[in-house]
Amino acid sequence: MDANTYDVIVIGAGPVGENVADRVVQGGLSAAVVERELVGGECSYWACMPTKALLRSAAALRAARQVPGAREAVTGGLDVAAVLRRRDSFSSHWEDDGQASWLSSAGIALYRGQGRISSDKVVEVTGEDGAMRSLTARHAVVIATGSAALLPDIPGLRAATPWSSREAAAATSVPARLAVIGGGVVASEMAAVFSGLGSSVTVLARDGVLPLAEPFAGERVTESLREAGVRVLLGAEAGSVQRGGDGVVRITLTSGEQVEADELLVAIGRTPNTREIGLDIVGLAPGAWLTVDDTLRVVGDDGELLADGWLYAAGDVNRRVLLTHQGKYQARAVGDVIVARAKGEAIEDSPWGRHVATADERAVPQVVFTEPEIASVGLTAAAAGAAGLRIRVVDYDLGAVAGSALHADGFAGHARMVVDEDRKVVVGFTLVGPDVAELLHAATIAIVGEVPLDRLWHAVPAFPTISEVWLRLLEAYGR
Repeated sequence: MDANTYDVIVIGAGPVGENVADRVVQGGLSAAVVERELVGGECSYWACMPTKALLRSAAALRAARQVPGAREAVTGGLDVAAVLRRRDSFSSHWEDDGQASWLSSAGIALYRGQGRISSDKVVEVTGEDGAMRSLTARHAVVIATGSAALLPDIPGLRAATPWSSREAAAATSVPARLAVIGGGVVASEMAAVFSGLGSSVTVLARDGVLPLAEPFAGERVTESLREAGVRVLLGAEAGSVQRGGDGVVRITLTSGEQVEADELLVAIGRTPNTREIGLDIVGLAPGAWLTVDDTLRVVGDDGELLADGWLYAAGDVNRRVLLTHQGKYQARAVGDVIVARAKGEAIEDSPWGRHVATADERAVPQVVFTEPEIASVGLTAAAAGAAGLRIRVVDYDLGAVAGSALHADGFAGHARMVVDEDRKVVVGFTLVGPDVAELLHAATIAIVGEVPLDRLWHAVPAFPTISEVWLRLLEAYGR
């Protein structure tokens, strides 16, 4: 057997690539992954893990201060150095020995270097020393290279060496003043992080804060950021940027106003890591987002399969949902369908089938770890209406639930349930409030399972918990 030949080759060893390879090996095939940076990818070192570690310390302190008895025991503020050390531990100090060891234990071969498709089912790997090795796939090549921060064409921006989400998540010190261009999840969370660590933060939110969430969610986060001392400029747009010889970054807004900061974070979106992987070989433009069919095989602009069906794309690169957990969900479907095709087994490609990622369109859960937390799944009211559904929106004050008052003094929050009136099932759910993240999975199950409202009445929430909001929402809806 050729040592350079595998059943499946995966380009990218982030959480998506790792999961594809693992499913393939569990299915009885051989797999190799190619990684040019750290095994474990963006989530492990520059996104999910370090950012949530940074946010958690301030959240824990805030929670203690909201409960009498605990409040009196709090005598100081955050220890910034300790917060950063904890972040470092969750980022494995930016070393991937542990994750590389896991690949080996799972029977997955690892090749370090830049992977590039050079011909049908062939991937060339160029190592850091310039040496090249050619790998051949018997069945499939999977692109799981993720995405990188998008840098807009603002005059002077690149020369000002701004932070992306990577630099913010891995910062070794806290700037006295931080400006943030963007109002989405990364911008909101990092504004909360650095404000909590002592920075004077200014957010330039041209399109508002969390514009894709239910409007009340963005409004509450905006209010909370401002209460924490963050200057939130809604509708503000950067016209030019300059970093002076004194190190100060000066952002001139299109309105003419100038904002000064010691560091500038740009968090306006993502761009696919597909520029150097040989897309031209399969007739696609380098640097393009990839389009996939129901079983995540790469297709052209006309919807027709490319590369005779041996090329797949999972995770951020296919632009379906840019979230780690959804990428891992896609990875399981991809790995399983590759195994099924290799063995000549039936393909389950109907909605909610084993080999498709239906939840990408109907039930994507997401948590924004701001103060307050935003937990949502499924469609917003606006998205459901745009999809042509006949809906009813049910809102409830989360602070009025008995469990909320016990959880923290002055608990403030909101819950929204979006109901498809024709099918009498929940299609969207949003929670805003302290620690609501752990309530989200119940809503996810209700939406994925298409549980009828009449049956949900029998899912009795324990008292006194915040989950009692389900009962209150159903009561508000009426039986």
